[in-house]
Amino acid sequence: MSTSRIDRTRSADIGATGRLIGAELRLVLREPLVLAFVFAFPVVTVLVIAGSFASDDTGFGGMDPAQWYVSSYLAVVIAAVGLIMVPVHVAAYRERGVLRRFAAAGFPRWSFALASGTVGVTLTLAGCVVLLAFAAPVYGLPPLHRPALVVAGVLVGAVAMTGIGLLIGCLVPSARAAQGIGLLAFFPSFLLGGGGPPPSVLGPGVRGVANLLPLTHVTESIRDPWLGVGSGATDLAVAAGFLVASALGWWRAVRL
Repeated sequence: MSTSRIDRTRSADIGATGRLIGAELRLVLREPLVLAFVFAFPVVTVLVIAGSFASDDTGFGGMDPAQWYVSSYLAVVIAAVGLIMVPVHVAAYRERGVLRRFAAAGFPRWSFALASGTVGVTLTLAGCVVLLAFAAPVYGLPPLHRPALVVAGVLVGAVAMTGIGLLIGCLVPSARAAQGIGLLAFFPSFLLGGGGPPPSVLGPGVRGVANLLPLTHVTESIRDPWLGVGSGATDLAVAAGFLVASALGWWRAVRL
């Protein structure tokens, strides 16, 4: 195949993927579950829980509980996208044979994963902005000590959790099963991974379980550099490891 033909094929693939991203974004925004869990749930929960502790509560290691939760809840948005929105969307496409039609129409194998990942990250960033917009007037925003690392934590965490969602959606038989598994994965991750009580009040066994959850490392890779209590580099590396593992798992499991 000549170089010019290869270039034209690549340009066509990129253009088709761009259109797919736009279509996917419009479709997911019509889903009530997306609006509830990505935009409403984190906002309502952080507004309640961040004001439930005294400012000198010793369970937060000397940090202000409101700031601790505001910085942690970006990861809740990430989990809502990755564990609830993405698996249901992908499983519904597989159930209806949409992915096979994409393949028959000539879309590259990677195009749907790229489109889903891009939409997932876009919705994550939008959900984070909405969360901070509501939390700021009530509790204020913690000063960003290491903004570059915070941004890295959000982006790596968003891609990693979206990859996990893609993998779940490719393995389950139906959208209903994906919703059930996603919710079962989301709520323990939410409660133990940074959205619930601080780790210091958890028992040793529960803390051990929490340390195995991807969301715990995503949360700490964002919260620690934001509040200046650490770089979060180790947790960022762990989150990146989950990203690679989920990507490899999806590549092996997907059947268009």
